[in-house]
Amino acid sequence: MFKGKSSAGSDEIMGKAYDSVLMKRLLVYVRPYKKYVILAILFTTLVSALGPLRPYLTKIAIDDKIANKDYHGLLIIVLLLFTALVFQAVIQYFLTYFTQLMGQKIIFDLRVKVFSHVQKLSLKFFDKTPVGRIVTRVTNDVEALNDLFSSGIVMIFSDIFIIVWIFVFMFMMDWKLSIVTLSVLPILIYATFLFRKKVRDAYRRVRKHLARLNSFMSEHITGMSIVQLFTQEKEEEKKFEKINADYKKANIDSILYYALFFPVVELLSSTAVALIIWFGGGRVIQGTMTIGVLFAFIQYTEMFFRPIRDLSEKYNILQTAMASSERIFKLIDDDTIISNSENFKLLNSTKGNVEFKNVWFAYNNDEYVLKNINFKINAGETVAIVGATGAGKTSIINILNRFYDITKGQILIDGIDIKELEKDSLRKKISIVLQDVIMFSGTIKSNINLGDANITDEQIFEAAKTVGVDKFISKLPNKYNTEVKEKGATLSVGQKQLISFARALVFNPQILILDEATSSVDTETEFLIQEAIKKLLTGRTSIVIAHRLSTIQNSDKIIVMHKGEIRETGNHQELLAKKGIYFKLYQLQYKEQELKKIVN
Repeated sequence: MFKGKSSAGSDEIMGKAYDSVLMKRLLVYVRPYKKYVILAILFTTLVSALGPLRPYLTKIAIDDKIANKDYHGLLIIVLLLFTALVFQAVIQYFLTYFTQLMGQKIIFDLRVKVFSHVQKLSLKFFDKTPVGRIVTRVTNDVEALNDLFSSGIVMIFSDIFIIVWIFVFMFMMDWKLSIVTLSVLPILIYATFLFRKKVRDAYRRVRKHLARLNSFMSEHITGMSIVQLFTQEKEEEKKFEKINADYKKANIDSILYYALFFPVVELLSSTAVALIIWFGGGRVIQGTMTIGVLFAFIQYTEMFFRPIRDLSEKYNILQTAMASSERIFKLIDDDTIISNSENFKLLNSTKGNVEFKNVWFAYNNDEYVLKNINFKINAGETVAIVGATGAGKTSIINILNRFYDITKGQILIDGIDIKELEKDSLRKKISIVLQDVIMFSGTIKSNINLGDANITDEQIFEAAKTVGVDKFISKLPNKYNTEVKEKGATLSVGQKQLISFARALVFNPQILILDEATSSVDTETEFLIQEAIKKLLTGRTSIVIAHRLSTIQNSDKIIVMHKGEIRETGNHQELLAKKGIYFKLYQLQYKEQELKKIVN
């Protein structure tokens, strides 16, 4: 029933663990917060130095104070150690606070940027892009960058600085023992390189199977009614188990590499300590090195391998961030946008004359869904468009609002080509009532005015009263402030339709479009809507796409479409007299109605 396949091609992007081009683009979002970066670098340098300072102070305490029984000097060293610990804790607090603050500010800006860009994209983009993928970009992928900015980059530098400071202190104290201690480093570098390669492959598989899992879940939750209707729960569960098992295996493989790598690091760390004790202990016995240096080196060895382990973790953060940023910038770079012309005009006022001149339109290349469309609607006229499913009726609405740009021809509003008009000013003059009403989480009032502060409560109440929805709203406990659940789940189809009528009316459009607006409502609600339509259409240019021919008989003009072409034009009586496509459609509906009467 469902393919169960992921449409996650772009979710499998891996790229490099570090990509300088992507990082330069990310740094654009860091620039406004460079003061936080400067503070982070300053704090990181201090914190990374304070850690390696402690073993050096320990060496002084053992060799200079304990060995000479200098209790006063020892107390001073202890106080210095305690002060260093407190100072490090305070700086670490500010470092964490400022890096997290910077990360949150950056992802806030980036999330706004992505959402703002998504709103500018034309409907063509949404036709080919799954909703789940877009949501993932704005949420998960942006959040992955938070880890990079708030802990990844800064902590990578912190770990590197710690290693550098350890090298400095070690070579200051004894360069020979330092070389012996670091003799395990080539093996560690090779193990880290191998680990990075294996984890990279495992991570790619994890991302791939996670994308499949998310896609499957999204698809089946949305289509749960179909799954249950056809009793396919067991079959779909088997498919889910297979995808889930692949995801689990990929994660286990990733865990396996970590389980091998960290013991190897511990083994090398212990080996380094053993070498220090063997080589350094021998020199202590010979009297060529002090016990304090030996003790400090053991501490440095334990301290050295800790950032090595951390760097392997930061590598994953960096790799995740690079993959996420590549997907984010791929979305931001998408130019599927209906642009305004350079010298666009504002449609401040309009009479409402609409004209299509030799219009051709295709969603895909040369697969035309509208062919040589020509018609004119005078200001204040009501024109109905009828035809079978797929005839091109809805496409006319899409191109009139410039949701898509036409391939050939012209669409004129009051004699001005709509491509010369600024999009927002064009769309503000047009209201659409769709068959499938979109409702947003919020209140009934916010679903009518869509949060527009310029629309007063009085205008909302008047619009609701005009379309007859106020009778239903007034019976609700909180009236216009009644909460609307996601997709308007608590409202009936008819109630949502009436609210959408009030929404269209409150914006006071000069051009009104009704797209199958009464096809999903009961007879009583349809009567309310028909009464509202009479008031709504007065003084406005109206385009009515109708399924029920009985609702358009009083239209000034009816356009009959078939396979993307206009086949007939005229009023109701003229078209019936022609006995063409409209006549056949009317007969079919008339017979259906008569049959329903007989059945009832």
